[in-house]
Amino acid sequence: MDEPTFQLTRVGAFIVAVVLAFVLQRFSPHAGLRGNWLVNGGLWLLNAAVLGAICGACAFSVAEWAAREHVGLLRWTAAPTWLAVVGGIVVLDLVSYAWHRANHRIGVLWRFHQVHHSDSTFTTSTGLRFHPGELLLSLPVRLGAVVLLGAPAVAVLAFEVVFTLANLLEHGDINLPLANERVLGRLFVTPALHRRHHTRVGPARDTNFATIFCGWDRLFGTFTPSDSSASVDTGLPGLSTVTLGEALVLPLHVRQ
Repeated sequence: MDEPTFQLTRVGAFIVAVVLAFVLQRFSPHAGLRGNWLVNGGLWLLNAAVLGAICGACAFSVAEWAAREHVGLLRWTAAPTWLAVVGGIVVLDLVSYAWHRANHRIGVLWRFHQVHHSDSTFTTSTGLRFHPGELLLSLPVRLGAVVLLGAPAVAVLAFEVVFTLANLLEHGDINLPLANERVLGRLFVTPALHRRHHTRVGPARDTNFATIFCGWDRLFGTFTPSDSSASVDTGLPGLSTVTLGEALVLPLHVRQ
């Protein structure tokens, strides 16, 4: 795999995830919310510019470097490609769970992560609402995990494709049929489970940290059940709407 293929596949996966999430929001809405695309889209464009300038395809580069230097657990054990892909998705999702949980536990990380939670309209666009500082702080963690695991570029790409799909769908203003929700919720994070995580008040905000596999929350005692019948008031206390400028300076003010 070369770098252009890696990048084009990431872009294609993002487009597919956005379209799918929009279709589900349109035909199976939870609350019929429009979403704050002005702020959320603005943050996404800013992040794309910042990360593109600083990092570019650094995940691909790091994976290729680890392969050349024969670094990482998967390299040392000579794991076959299929196992490297499956293991990469599982382990990198666990790293994402741990990082997300740390964002709620460590004060300086919460300062940036609260921007994501400041969206009072929980829709697919919320999945794009991240402060550039949070994404930059996460880079060493995510890239370090790729090196330590020795994940090949194809495994990193597979993880990013699945992660993007999960992230945009679980932030969707989407209702799932109860029977389907119960089946999917045994393994994967559903919109209802993640909506509960975005509650404006209450201890549930410090639960349901996973992105792909909800088993991490079940395993580490941070799981709160929820389904599409539950109405959740999302956002941060004392905030109703936040402009793009206010979102960028929100880390200077801590919201509980």
